[in-house]
Amino acid sequence: MTNLIIRSEDANDWPAVHSVHQAAFGRSDEAQLVDQLRGEGVVLVSLVAVLDQRIVGHILFTRMSIETAAGSIPAVALAPMAVLPEHQRQGIGGRLIRAGLDASRDQGEQIVIVLGHAHYYPRFGFSTEKARSLDSPFPPEAYMAVELRTGALDGVRGKVNYAAAFGL
Repeated sequence: MTNLIIRSEDANDWPAVHSVHQAAFGRSDEAQLVDQLRGEGVVLVSLVAVLDQRIVGHILFTRMSIETAAGSIPAVALAPMAVLPEHQRQGIGGRLIRAGLDASRDQGEQIVIVLGHAHYYPRFGFSTEKARSLDSPFPPEAYMAVELRTGALDGVRGKVNYAAAFGL
């Protein structure tokens, strides 16, 4: 897929991004979540996948934190990610994830957390082991973290705190 372009989202992309999430998930919840996260001002990285001048995928990284006994540690939530159904299983999601992790690292971020498929996200460095000491409302087998700086999660124990739009 050599003509696939991954780039930063801009406001003109919002209707297409909304449509991608609605088509990928078969409901409007994730599309509305993206809108709410934008409105909350917590977006760190928002990328679109463009194929033949059409947006076929989107990924969002937002600010979250880990509340520890020693204070708050900044982290990043990867959610949501969507690819149009007819373009899934072609590597677009993987390219979005890699580009988003690179952009987060370039911005100085150190920890990214995802709730996702245990057989998919580990190929990008995510692990349930890294998230084990984080208190979250999610099943541990699907709750994963990746360190963008080696050792960023060493000794970190605490409760995750997502942006308000997640409703947690």
